[in-house]
Amino acid sequence: MKRTLVFFLATFLTSGLFAGSGKLAKELESLDPSANVDVIVQFKQAPTEAQHQKVISRGGVHKKSLDLIKAALYSMPAASLKDLSDDPDVAYISPDRAVNATSSTTTMGLDYFREAMNDLTAQQSSWTGQGVGIAVIDSGISNLGDLSNVVHAESFLGPTSTTSASSTMSTSVSANFSTGNIDGYGHGTHVAGILIGSGRHSQNGSYTFGGMAPNADLIDLQVLNSTGSGTDSNVIAAIQRAVALQNTYNIGIINLSLGQPVFESYTLDPLCQAVEQAWQAGIVVVVAAGNGGRNNSAGTDGYGTIASPGNDPYVITVGAMRTMDTITRSDDLIASYSSKGPTLLDHIVKPDIVAPGNQIISTAALPSATLEATYPGNYAPYAIFMPSGGSGTSPYYFQLSGTSMATPVVSGAAALLLQQNQNLTPDQVKARLMKTASKTFPTLSTATDPVTGVVYTSYYDLFTVGAGYLDVWAALNNTDTVPAGETALSPTAVYNSSTGLVGLVFGSNVVWGSNVVWGSNVVWGSSEVSGSNVVWGSNVVWGSNVVWGSSTMQGFNVVWGSNVVWGSGTPHGEGASLAIHGDN
Repeated sequence: MKRTLVFFLATFLTSGLFAGSGKLAKELESLDPSANVDVIVQFKQAPTEAQHQKVISRGGVHKKSLDLIKAALYSMPAASLKDLSDDPDVAYISPDRAVNATSSTTTMGLDYFREAMNDLTAQQSSWTGQGVGIAVIDSGISNLGDLSNVVHAESFLGPTSTTSASSTMSTSVSANFSTGNIDGYGHGTHVAGILIGSGRHSQNGSYTFGGMAPNADLIDLQVLNSTGSGTDSNVIAAIQRAVALQNTYNIGIINLSLGQPVFESYTLDPLCQAVEQAWQAGIVVVVAAGNGGRNNSAGTDGYGTIASPGNDPYVITVGAMRTMDTITRSDDLIASYSSKGPTLLDHIVKPDIVAPGNQIISTAALPSATLEATYPGNYAPYAIFMPSGGSGTSPYYFQLSGTSMATPVVSGAAALLLQQNQNLTPDQVKARLMKTASKTFPTLSTATDPVTGVVYTSYYDLFTVGAGYLDVWAALNNTDTVPAGETALSPTAVYNSSTGLVGLVFGSNVVWGSNVVWGSNVVWGSSEVSGSNVVWGSNVVWGSNVVWGSSTMQGFNVVWGSNVVWGSGTPHGEGASLAIHGDN
């Protein structure tokens, strides 16, 4: 039994299902008893041979250890799952969900994401990510010239991982590459270019396609093959490896431009448990919000579509903005496909921050990579960046849209902060980025799909833009510190049925509610607008006239969990994703 995990290019992310009762994921309860299924079993303690034997005695086969989350991957008979879930040592059992990716088409334009983020100002002050390691868990990185700082490459696609570090070459890596996995899909290479691209093949042009942190080191952990397919266990194993390599490569950041619909609470979801362990180990985890912002299949107008593991309150969850093909920030708008909060089931306030992700030009992978081969029209024309113009297209640069592209923009910004102060904790990095984010937005904006002509309206509430628009230079100039023992967990949104309003709730020792410097009105803004378009308020964040789409009650029930039942068949398009187009 597999479920879809999608890369967040401009994909139509479907909202997930809802968790079953007890310790067995709901979709495992109705399997054919004669079937075998790959499952991730989380235990209440780190599994030993005794725990493995409990599964093996029920017909299971131990396939992979996931000690980071006190779990393991097994293949076992579906008929034995209920009995295993009753074992007191077992915490939760979920399927090893499928990892799939779909690509996007987009209208060509010249992005200015570094200018919009004030990143070039930072680089001129020597903040380039030097000495900071960033683990990119993606489809691999084809090292074709613009990406010289890939220091370690490891694949999790086969039965055992293959490693390439420094001069040690994996047998699966072509001799034409220095360290790096061949990216047969094209997504990981594009993400890597946004992070560390040198712009080597565009430096004689009128615009250089460089990265946010060009001197950072990349650790390439490949979990997706050339069709964009993999498994949850691959991703968890890669996160586990990043933690193990933390001291070797000074890994300060994990970039996850991927996710899946929410199927259970983040407290049970194995992907969420993995990112939390990385965070606790001192690594900043940056995750794509998803591309469900246009999804009104449940009457929510795209609300409640934040994906896992971006629904975890520890991580930095990133939504996508549009630079509008201009250098100035003042005209930038939200991408209509960027997923919105609150998160399903737990109602965590997400995204945390937004950054440019629409029509981003970055490093291309091999011409035979799936995305490049499928969308050859996305290669960047020489005419848009070479002074001499020309009718051809560059084989080195490719354009994609989605929160996948916004995520490395924030990861790159985090690298600059860690270069500036290597003692910053993940919570301090998250807090500084969110507090200093620009909070100047219009009340609403519209976007038109360039192919279908459909017009989408976006409102600039905190479930759409979070704490605001990333400003790298402002974050680098911020010196506020998070008090010892306090975290930067994203707050929970709570609906008050007596007033019809939604407010924020902060856990104990959470920085946002502790003092004036880090109060919620500082981080999310202080202007409160009554009625249907509530932007920011220090306490009340949503009014009684909630914009959940044309069927308010239906959308309300989906987001807030009232009368939500497990559907039959394939609710909300489980197992499928529909490519959409970048905003015009």
